[in-house]
Amino acid sequence: MGSTIRHSKLSGWRLISDGFQRGPKELGKVTALSQEILETATSPSTGRDKRFPFMLVSGALSVVLAVAAMTIPVPYVVESPGPAINTIGTFNGKPIITISGHENFPATSGSLDLTTVHLTGGLPDSRISFFDALQSWLTPSHTLYPAELIYAPGVSQETVNSENSAAMTGSQENATAAALTALSIPFESSLTVASIPADGAASGILNPDDVLLTVGGRKFTDLSVVQEVLAEGKGAPVELTVLRDGVEKTVSVTPKLGEAGKYLLGISTQNTFKFPFEVKISLENVGGPSAGMIFALGIMDNLTPGELTGGKKFAGTGTIDPAGKVGGIGGIAQKMVGAQQNGADYFLAPGANCGDVVGHIPNGLQVIKVDTLEEAYDAVSLIGSGKDGSALPSCT
Repeated sequence: MGSTIRHSKLSGWRLISDGFQRGPKELGKVTALSQEILETATSPSTGRDKRFPFMLVSGALSVVLAVAAMTIPVPYVVESPGPAINTIGTFNGKPIITISGHENFPATSGSLDLTTVHLTGGLPDSRISFFDALQSWLTPSHTLYPAELIYAPGVSQETVNSENSAAMTGSQENATAAALTALSIPFESSLTVASIPADGAASGILNPDDVLLTVGGRKFTDLSVVQEVLAEGKGAPVELTVLRDGVEKTVSVTPKLGEAGKYLLGISTQNTFKFPFEVKISLENVGGPSAGMIFALGIMDNLTPGELTGGKKFAGTGTIDPAGKVGGIGGIAQKMVGAQQNGADYFLAPGANCGDVVGHIPNGLQVIKVDTLEEAYDAVSLIGSGKDGSALPSCT
């Protein structure tokens, strides 16, 4: 009972009894079985499997198809953290912000970093592979978007670069206007017609570069005035006074009702400014409007004595309008990562982006919620003066 049979020259071959006694007949069967296994394992092959060539070709084809699939371009855009650049420092050996014609106080310590994102793929002349997309999908600091959510169909990299450059220029002018407004430094501003769609209400009536003076008898200050006048008129024709080639001209436009239920003139506008001194921002290969708030803070730091940051490291993002309102931007999760990687301790985030901030704040980075340039300046000034900023508003 309970005997163990061990028989075979094969390494590891072992049969353990199940507790029942085996007689000579059963033992002989086991021995014969062991010998059969041994002979099968040790006897040479008498011929190659005829399926082998087909299996080899199939395997090779599978590898080729797998490699091809990994390298085929896919219609996605990868958003990843870009560099953070100190606006009160230098870039390529030159100050980013320089002011001529007014007393200024360039910073010698601390940082006010603008933050950026890298966008890769999604354009006819810039595509990513399936492998790149998969790798980014698995990387926590990257975000993958369908290309159509980022770019218009068929748009080129050159067009995107041109649009981003124009947005950056407008952002810098708005930042200067906002900074001077906050410091009560007077300057001239006007609202100008930038473009008119062919199907817009003002098509054939207004021209690009017309300076808008009044609408319905009220002075143009910003587009909110236009919206108020058109809403009050409920679609009735409205008179506009413009400055065209140096001559005032009055025209009548019948607004159209837009999809959002608002009456529209069908024009896009831009602010134009005449500042009492020159503010120059030198920064290559960075586009878009999202650095506006940080530029405005940098200009204010340059125009006021002392170190606004107190030597501390700040970063942030957000658009700015001439009145100092901070607007939301895209890619804030990646921008916070970039800020932390560059050594920032504090990050100024637009209140409009709080939904994207929560749950994505890197360890060790304090995020401060701001809606105006004044709030941003006060926060940096408070912390820069050495006071506790832990009670400042944050995104929750």
